[in-house]
Amino acid sequence: MEKESLSSQAVADRGERLDKFLQREIGGSRNQIEQLIKKGFVTVEGKSVAKAGYKLAPGDSVEWRLPEPEKSKRYAVDFDVPILYEDDDILVLSKPSGVVVHPAPSVKEPTLVDWLKAKGVSLSTLSGEERHGIVHRLDKETSGAMVVAKNNAAHEKLSAQLQDKSMGRYYLALIDYPLKASGIVEAPIARNPANRLKMGIVAGGKAAKTRFEKLLSDEERKRELIAAKLYTGRTHQIRVHLGKLGRHIVGDRLYGFKSKGDKIDRILLHAYILYLDHPATGATMRFTAPLPPDMRGVLEEHFPKERVDEILDPCTFLRRFGDDCGGMLHQEPQSAKQPSSSQE
Repeated sequence: MEKESLSSQAVADRGERLDKFLQREIGGSRNQIEQLIKKGFVTVEGKSVAKAGYKLAPGDSVEWRLPEPEKSKRYAVDFDVPILYEDDDILVLSKPSGVVVHPAPSVKEPTLVDWLKAKGVSLSTLSGEERHGIVHRLDKETSGAMVVAKNNAAHEKLSAQLQDKSMGRYYLALIDYPLKASGIVEAPIARNPANRLKMGIVAGGKAAKTRFEKLLSDEERKRELIAAKLYTGRTHQIRVHLGKLGRHIVGDRLYGFKSKGDKIDRILLHAYILYLDHPATGATMRFTAPLPPDMRGVLEEHFPKERVDEILDPCTFLRRFGDDCGGMLHQEPQSAKQPSSSQE
């Protein structure tokens, strides 16, 4: 059962969408606001409204209740997470493959949030008890760079950057057959009606746009290392858009396939470079999450090490997207630095 906190109320001072109004009043992600409305926790002029796009009129009274989810069982943390950067406002991590970001009823294992709490890291509270500090996420099998908010002010500003696209990530993926050419895929994404575990290109789905860059093909042209930049943040977006091109990420058993003798047991997708503006100083910052040993090992099995190193030089990599090396480009985990023990 969900417990509800005391309700809050505000009056619209102009005509605008309900979700935009609530995002300004409450903070949090667009998806969190949509779920709040969909689940009936929002009323306008005393009447329940279930549509995020409901148009408010000036003077409309909006009331909302914030649900407090039942705390899930805590599990002993048996993994560690490399820290790329930390200050009083943000913590940038290199999430290992196999780690779930936050607890959920279906999750029966320790999560990244459990690790953060076990380390005593100060965390924002905007996303609720189960998602303390979590501004954005990565799928369980995907590795790479993530930023965690250590206070609510930082969380609000980072969430705004997600919306206006001033924060984002560049990904690396090893695919099962070379792309014909670098380019952009634009196609709407929604839940696959034939398989609820998957997303798909569905008419009327949410707009989605991905840019793919060819990086390095093996001599037999059986596999290729590519880069991807997301212009939108849909679930499984890279995998769905690659599927439209007839390509799949190596190790992806949901959208791809498992070949005989394939020893790769996870999807070879890695969030390589994270960029953002610091929520307190406004400084442009970039962080590079080194490739995990399993993915680097597969690459060096199929490509010369010197070519891999050349391709993955952060500045060379960013120039392919017309970006530069401005800002801080952190590359090595701060293994000696321990998270702050202060609590908000």
